[in-house]
Amino acid sequence: MFAGKTLWDFLQMGLYTMTVLVICSIISLTFILERAYHIRSKTRVKRPAFMSKIKSYIESNSLQGAVAYAGTIISPLARVVQAGLLLVGKSDEKITNAMDRQISIEVKELEKYTGIIGSIGSTVVYIGLFGTVLGIIKAFQDIASAAGSGTGITGVVAGIAEALITTASGIAVAVPSVIAYNTIMNKIDTMSADMEICASETLDLLRK
Repeated sequence: MFAGKTLWDFLQMGLYTMTVLVICSIISLTFILERAYHIRSKTRVKRPAFMSKIKSYIESNSLQGAVAYAGTIISPLARVVQAGLLLVGKSDEKITNAMDRQISIEVKELEKYTGIIGSIGSTVVYIGLFGTVLGIIKAFQDIASAAGSGTGITGVVAGIAEALITTASGIAVAVPSVIAYNTIMNKIDTMSADMEICASETLDLLRK
């Protein structure tokens, strides 16, 4: 039934709905790749090794060395720790608040564009179903207008099959978007937990 069909043919089958789905898939893929690259670049620094280095500086009474070292590391962990180290001499509450604020800033930056990915993953299926409903309505209208002209069950099956293309396309876009969204959010949760641990460890080191 679909043998020899081109992408343009499928787009025409789904009317405007297929065009919307193609646009959604391009947007989703773009932001998935962007977030994957961004988060990967932020997770190269491992918390145990980083905090071990910070601990060695602080225990050797080289606070400026710890601040300088944290400043050379491109990582949310380093920025959180540096926010606390820059307030040494202030109250524990002020140091904690500074690191908590930095954690919020870093998490917000990591979550950038993830809402778009999640929204596409949760809505494209419904867009596909909408296209299918429109397609089925059109198929039955064609059948009704062709009544008495010899159109039989073959015409009904062909029309409905074409209408279901949009639902299949919607699912094909939704599945990778949802998987990518959940994977990215799990990574962000892990990084957020690491930042909180770093903040707690830094405060403990400064209290000694």
